Amino acid sequence: MAPLGLIAGAGGLPVEVARSLQAQGRPAFIVRLKGLADPALAPWPGADIGLVELGRCVRALRDAGCEQVCFAGVVRRPDFSALKPDLKALRYLPGVIAAAREGDDALLRAVLGVFEKEGFAVEAVQDAAPDLLLGAGPLGGVSPTPGDQVDVAVAVAAAREVGRTDIGQAAVARGGAVVTTEAEDGTDAMLGRLIAAASDTSGARRGVLAKIPKPAQDRRVDLPTIGPATIERAAEAGLAGVVGEAGGLLVVEREAVRAAADGLGLFVLGLEPAAP
Repeated sequence: MAPLGLIAGAGGLPVEVARSLQAQGRPAFIVRLKGLADPALAPWPGADIGLVELGRCVRALRDAGCEQVCFAGVVRRPDFSALKPDLKALRYLPGVIAAAREGDDALLRAVLGVFEKEGFAVEAVQDAAPDLLLGAGPLGGVSPTPGDQVDVAVAVAAAREVGRTDIGQAAVARGGAVVTTEAEDGTDAMLGRLIAAASDTSGARRGVLAKIPKPAQDRRVDLPTIGPATIERAAEAGLAGVVGEAGGLLVVEREAVRAAADGLGLFVLGLEPAAP
């Protein structure tokens, strides 16, 4: 069986994918992006490769026998003027930069296209590690109240709307109104702003965080993700719960997420996908 080439950015998701592949008995070759990938990936076969060392990356993947690649982890949009690409990256960089001007989705499609042109098939995280997907219904022992359900609907609609603008994938609603939406700096920063602005000291949990895939995004990459830190930040912001689309949200460290949610009194809910 040919190993899956896992191109690993920052965060815990690449580690979870690698562990899932290991549990499946599927070999993996990890491209650990320098300055980003978690050191926990060191035990797996792989190589430490710079963000624009495309020639070295392609050679390493081919030498390892990889036919498919999977992208996992956070890679913030770089300062292209500061990059020092190798010769192969130079060939593709003008097209990638042009795509970046159109938005994140266009940039990601351009990056996927580069690897496809080099002969690799692109496999989605949810196909490589389906056990990471959020299922339908509650994850844990806490369920939303009827009042929470109003905020669920409002937050989901707002997350879909911000997704249409290609800015973010998340939104928060409280009391039936949108409180904030995700900007380019991500969910943690959005929750940080909410925490900083918090004025309700009653201790009652109100409001919902929704993380929903962008309507037009390529789901082979950048699917919304939550982990224990998401739950802790949501609790710190005074929220009652977190929702996502069943089959459209990745859960990193599922048991830790479940324990954190139950311990803090938050619900985590998988919603049936909306009709196209």
